[in-house]
Amino acid sequence: MKLEAMLRMIAGVVVMASVLAGMYVDSRFYWLTLFVGANLFQSAFTNWCPMMTFLRKAGVRS
Repeated sequence: MKLEAMLRMIAGVVVMASVLAGMYVDSRFYWLTLFVGANLFQSAFTNWCPMMTFLRKAGVRS
């Protein structure tokens, strides 16, 4: 799997899990959803994302 596809998959899973956790566990989990969205938003302008750096170091190919 390529880097961009893996990043989108991870972001989607984290968003879905945090929304479900916010609904059924504690509403503070919505902050995680906001963090992921804000991170994706800033990466559109800066072309840098912390998760991409981590995935590159883990050996995921571009």
